[in-house]
Amino acid sequence: MELEPLSTTTRRHRCSACYKQYKKKDHLLAHMKTSCHSVHDPKCGVCNKHCKSFESLREHIGGPLSKVNCSSIFAERGCILCLKICSSMDSLNKHKEMCHLTTPRPIDTVELYSESEMESYEISSIRSREAVAIDCEMVGGGSDCSLDLCARVCLVNEDEKLIFHTYVLPQIPVTNYRYEITGITEENLRDAMPLKEVRQIIQQILYNGESIGRARLDGGRAKVLVGHNLDKHLDCLKMNYPDHLLRDTAKYRPLMKTNFVSHSLKYLTKTYLGYDIQVGFHDPFQNSVSVMRLYKRIHSQDHPIEGTKRVVSHSSLSFSKSSDSWKSMAHERMTPDELLEISRSNYKCWCLDSRESNC
Repeated sequence: MELEPLSTTTRRHRCSACYKQYKKKDHLLAHMKTSCHSVHDPKCGVCNKHCKSFESLREHIGGPLSKVNCSSIFAERGCILCLKICSSMDSLNKHKEMCHLTTPRPIDTVELYSESEMESYEISSIRSREAVAIDCEMVGGGSDCSLDLCARVCLVNEDEKLIFHTYVLPQIPVTNYRYEITGITEENLRDAMPLKEVRQIIQQILYNGESIGRARLDGGRAKVLVGHNLDKHLDCLKMNYPDHLLRDTAKYRPLMKTNFVSHSLKYLTKTYLGYDIQVGFHDPFQNSVSVMRLYKRIHSQDHPIEGTKRVVSHSSLSFSKSSDSWKSMAHERMTPDELLEISRSNYKCWCLDSRESNC
């Protein structure tokens, strides 16, 4: 008597975001709890696959193992900078005119805000939450030259206007001017502004007349501070700023590598803005403008509002490490699409800044 062959087909449970498949529903649930998929994920404009970073999305549409259909459509109508898929070649050409930016002018050719312009700027910026970008150039101190000492600082506003720039007198002797990178010499620092005065001016600009307590609580009128490796900049300035008002292009998850290691600002600028910086000496104005442009490009994204399509019968559910057993049973009965609806990002998308400033 011959035995019937065993069925080789099994039901697969596919994630509605990244399309990974699992044999068991429990495995899909575990994936959803740790992946933190959301409407803020970088997403393929062809197949709608969610990716954990823009670099992952680039690999999906242009890497060695890219999706054939997605890569072919992207090659025809995709923007290599923002990864948007346009409806036609004409719309792509128009889009490139706005998306491909030019290198900012060198700082030596840029005019600083006058006192009257600065006063009108401060008054107008009270009306809404505004961002300021910062860049510091550091020289070396200590016997091994490893201490980072702030020797130059630059601040620009959202309109890419230079609102503050000065050379800074380090508090301890400089043992390495790092001239090949900074372009700074002993002569530049001879009559430089003391660090304490520089810090006071920067704090005055950032807090914008708001109390430190209010700024730490909900921001108030204080400005959002944008930069690359902000911890390093704030440390060399010997100052603190509320974490919820910091926007760091080195730590923002969608801008990081697939293993969540930081990219350099030079790489981010070339990849997402289309021009080169830090060719020769590092220019603090070009660096500041570049991080501001990266920030504005991210926070101008038009993402759906989370929760608008959430299934009513499961509206009280969400993924968390402390989910009790009855919620786990409810999760077990949900479809992959319903699971995606209750999934939430584990970082704050910068697009939310636009909505908060409009409240």
